[in-house]
Amino acid sequence: MQLMRRALVQARQAAEAGEVPVGAVAIDAQGAILAEAGNNCIGASDPSGHAEMVVLRRAAQVVGNYRLPGLTLYVTLEPCPMCAALMVHARIARLVFGATDPKGGAIVSKYRIGSDGLLNHGFSVTGGVCAEECGNLLRDFFRGRR
Repeated sequence: MQLMRRALVQARQAAEAGEVPVGAVAIDAQGAILAEAGNNCIGASDPSGHAEMVVLRRAAQVVGNYRLPGLTLYVTLEPCPMCAALMVHARIARLVFGATDPKGGAIVSKYRIGSDGLLNHGFSVTGGVCAEECGNLLRDFFRGRR
């Protein structure tokens, strides 16, 4: 719960910058925080600037390896296919997410990347952590944009 709250802080900061409010935090097997970030697609002019992508890139730099075994990723929104594929490639151990994404979620909503057994690596998944708060943040953001 505490680490999802940290991810929510990152999501709120992303919203303040005009980004879709998604935040992520990565920890190693001992529980040390390796990286945290919010979405940065607009600010960086980078279509891959999703919070998960930014955090996994930073964590890989901290560790000095593109493989991240033992890593747990906390993210406020169920990851998309691009981010889920990166998690498989990075060999993360666990994903914890907040709100589901019925339109584009690749973990439990539309696809089951990472847990369907179709790829060469899988990771454990815990969803629904602080789901209401995570979902409300997104709904309020988009409501304000309309």
